Amino acid sequence: MVSVFPTVLYSCMMGMVILASLDVFTRSNERQNLFLKGILLLLMLHLVGELYISSAVYVYAPGIAGLELPFKVLLGPALYFYAHATMSPEAEIDKRVKLLSFSGPLVVIIVMLPFILLISPAEKLALASPETRDPKLWKIAVMTCLSTTAIFIFYTLLFLGMALKLHNSHLEQLMERFSDIENKSLGWFRGVLFLWGGAWLLYAAEFSLGALGVRWFGTGIVLPLFTAFALAVFIKRALNQKVLKACDKGEPKEVKPRTALLSDEKMQAISTKLELAMKEERLFLQDDLSLNKLSEAITESENHISETLSQHMHTNFFSFVNTYRIEHAKDLLLNSDMLVTSIAYEVGFKSKSTFNSAFKKLVGETPTAYKTSH
Repeated sequence: MVSVFPTVLYSCMMGMVILASLDVFTRSNERQNLFLKGILLLLMLHLVGELYISSAVYVYAPGIAGLELPFKVLLGPALYFYAHATMSPEAEIDKRVKLLSFSGPLVVIIVMLPFILLISPAEKLALASPETRDPKLWKIAVMTCLSTTAIFIFYTLLFLGMALKLHNSHLEQLMERFSDIENKSLGWFRGVLFLWGGAWLLYAAEFSLGALGVRWFGTGIVLPLFTAFALAVFIKRALNQKVLKACDKGEPKEVKPRTALLSDEKMQAISTKLELAMKEERLFLQDDLSLNKLSEAITESENHISETLSQHMHTNFFSFVNTYRIEHAKDLLLNSDMLVTSIAYEVGFKSKSTFNSAFKKLVGETPTAYKTSH
């Protein structure tokens, strides 16, 4: 029996993936684009598998039931590979990570062998109805579904966690070297990770409940709706994400130079230079101020400045610079008639949204609320 709503929605999602693929496949062969192509291809296979069930095509081709499952286990690793290509300074992915990612489909295939070899196409079709299914074969089918679902969840959550850790590391490196990280931080990526995590957990739950013959009020409705939302957000953000330059990705860990520990006197001297550069020269007003530019301005190495900020001043470059920007903004809010947007640009921010976010984080209220309350 055809399930109309999920069939229509999964068909629309396939259209979204096809249109996105047409765009991506015309782009350069940057690693970021290559892995995005891989994700779209895997999503296409996933959607084909869902349509195979919801549209009742399995009635005409029961022999291919479940063949897409090994590919679904690659969705989590593919998202991690995309994150690595987009944000990591490392040129290559660790071989152990590659082996781990490809072990998932292999494990799924091994688990599925009884279902593939012991059940004929006609018997698979008979399993669709409680009246015609063989109890012994049904147990094999249920165990196959539950086992592959557990494997899918394990590999998906593992690689989503690795992608989240990679994103956190990327943000830390950016905040050590730049005062403006909005266009480099991939702020959207964290939200997408949680969206996909939720969608795939929901898929695993729905798949497992279906194998056990359990239906709930959201069966066939909640999962396709949530998946469509996650897919739309991911496609929009990923297509708009520019390829970052190598200098915006930090430095590979194995080649990052080790800095000697500075004495307290040396760090105190550098911190004095930093404060003078901010208070007297007002370098924080430069919207493109970076650690490199600050290093040139006070004639101290980047490594020494970073060590002073972290060890002596207990902050990072991003927070250090923006603290001065916010203090200057507070003065302008109370002692000028400038608009909030104008003040944001005046003190060195490149957008009002970034300014509002930084201001609220440091002050506890928005610029407008601060001006009103004071």
